[in-house]
Amino acid sequence: MHSKPLSKIAYAEDEEDIRSVVQIALEDVGGFTVKYFSSGAELLAMDKEFKPDLILLDVMMPEMDGPTTLKELRKKDEFTNIPAIFMTAKIQPGEMEEYKKMGVLGVIAKPFDPMKLADDIKKIWNKYYG
Repeated sequence: MHSKPLSKIAYAEDEEDIRSVVQIALEDVGGFTVKYFSSGAELLAMDKEFKPDLILLDVMMPEMDGPTTLKELRKKDEFTNIPAIFMTAKIQPGEMEEYKKMGVLGVIAKPFDPMKLADDIKKIWNKYYG
């Protein structure tokens, strides 16, 4: 595969304290540009000016979970081909196959190590685009 740079991430997470930790992990440690959303619906309403390279989604969110959010995003032309990574505390064995069909590159388990989060994302990304 051809290499593709990763610099801009759209991230949806309903818990503010986790968003704060991820902000430090991805911006300060990882050097990424990140736009944060507190729900799937907020992400779906994202300003079209921000074109993320990657969508990072919490699986368990109220109202609209990560997989539902991703399915809805896929219906929008500008998000059809943007890769996604899920973050979750509970990974069910059968779910990974479903996620892959949706264009999910990988799943990062919570709790995660904030000092390694950017590297974990880069490792998953590089497996496909490195």
